[in-house]
Amino acid sequence: MTTAKRLVRTHSDQLLVGLVSISDRASSGTYEDQGIPALQGWLEGALVNGAQFEARLIPDEQALISRTLAELVDEVGCDLVLTTGGTGPARRDVTPEATLAVATKTMPGFGEQMRQISLKFVPTAILSRQVAVIRETADHAALIINLPGQPKAIRETLEGLKDDQGNTQVAGIFAAVPYCIDLIGGPYIETHEHVVKAFRPKSAVRVK
Repeated sequence: MTTAKRLVRTHSDQLLVGLVSISDRASSGTYEDQGIPALQGWLEGALVNGAQFEARLIPDEQALISRTLAELVDEVGCDLVLTTGGTGPARRDVTPEATLAVATKTMPGFGEQMRQISLKFVPTAILSRQVAVIRETADHAALIINLPGQPKAIRETLEGLKDDQGNTQVAGIFAAVPYCIDLIGGPYIETHEHVVKAFRPKSAVRVK
């Protein structure tokens, strides 16, 4: 087995991101994956200081998902890992179980908020089982978040819901990600406020 190449920041505030799309059919080539392009496109539009990405397209195999997540954190050095797919109640949906298996801390608020956002649209949002966790090693930590499988739902859960004037009605989960990354020792992330406004306590805001 080859060792994954470690990402190296080009500047201190650059975010290192792992993107994992989990789908039997997309990984076998039955249809084109939409999850990774949706995730990367949204992040490129939201982040002020940019990011480096490492992507994986894998089937719904629990052990493989866990190994992939651990590799992206431990070997590649990602600060943030976002997964898409495999979070429903079907027998092959095992992404939450695979994610929890590599966790050192659970972050239940992320899943709770994602379901609250999705419930604005469909009652079946209660069937979604997305989780978020922290994975820690001796000298590194990363936030891992399970996201929905559809690009529209990915965008809604990340940036929240806005009215016709662009005012936030329901906060998206990414508003809390930068401060979480701060707390686990990662880079200082800034976002474009027209996409999503990062929230930090005043004591944690960097003075320019």
